[in-house]
Amino acid sequence: MHTVMERQIELNLVLSPESSIPVPARFSYRTADPYAVHVTFHIGSDHPVRWTFARELLVEGVFRPCGYGDVRVWPTKVRDRRVVLMALSSPNGDALLEAPADVVCVWLRQTLAEVPPGAESERLGIDGALAELLAPTAADDVRVTDSTDSWPSDDTGDGE
Repeated sequence: MHTVMERQIELNLVLSPESSIPVPARFSYRTADPYAVHVTFHIGSDHPVRWTFARELLVEGVFRPCGYGDVRVWPTKVRDRRVVLMALSSPNGDALLEAPADVVCVWLRQTLAEVPPGAESERLGIDGALAELLAPTAADDVRVTDSTDSWPSDDTGDGE
């Protein structure tokens, strides 16, 4: 059984040090995709903007700056409030988003209680699928017993 954990969080899109606008976002965690968090930004258009990145990146970003490239996350204080900043970069542009740290932390704790760090691979079922794929079959026991049917040896000396 797979679980989906979602939380609506109002973020602020930072336009300048003095100006920001609210952006509703849905944070989603799926045990079927245990390494990732999905964030959907509702920006007033017919097509919401979706980002997917490592849950570990968000967990670490609550405590210290992390990430590089397209997604960077770090904690800070804004007007004496703890916030988590997320810098997102794409070919379509860049965005700096501010999230209330306490709300993000509560949601992250719920995801970590559902799938603890290090237990993600168990949720994927990779070990079981590999065991099934590599399990011996009846065809594995077939052996060639007639020497005339064997493959030619590389020791023939041809081409030397």
